[in-house]
Amino acid sequence: MYKHIFTELQRNKSVFENLLKDTNEAAYQWKQAPEKWCLLEIVCHLYDEEREDFRVRLGLVLEKPEETPPPIHPQKWVAERKYMEQDFDEKLQGFLEEREKSIEWLQSLENPQWDNAYQHPKYGPFSGNFYLTNWLAHDYLHIRQITRLKYDYLQHISGESVQYAGEWK
Repeated sequence: MYKHIFTELQRNKSVFENLLKDTNEAAYQWKQAPEKWCLLEIVCHLYDEEREDFRVRLGLVLEKPEETPPPIHPQKWVAERKYMEQDFDEKLQGFLEEREKSIEWLQSLENPQWDNAYQHPKYGPFSGNFYLTNWLAHDYLHIRQITRLKYDYLQHISGESVQYAGEWK
């Protein structure tokens, strides 16, 4: 299972790069609705999550499961960190570099204790297995989100119906 997840996280680095590189400003700033995220906000989120969430929490639970992980605030970061003012290409490159660091770190682990768990006071145990699995699931959610946003943007700029392509479910 671990090798599969490591491979998928590595593969997703290329998926994200290919989905997002060379995106023009109009496309990366377009929103389906004011409360929805655009591609720029998603890229900033991926960058922050890679650096401050999954790798940090997994490392902590593997080494010091009794320690409380540092707080994160992904929804607040959008405004606090001024995502809409960030440089899309720099953030994408930063995310890809951070993902590479994550892959190298994961591959360097020797006999990790995947069953170690932090006992969250409200949600119960969060094990190494839990964090690793959710890291990959987080990728898949955002790949789906990015693809849907690109699909909707195509319809928006073309003014054409996309029903002939098939039904989005």
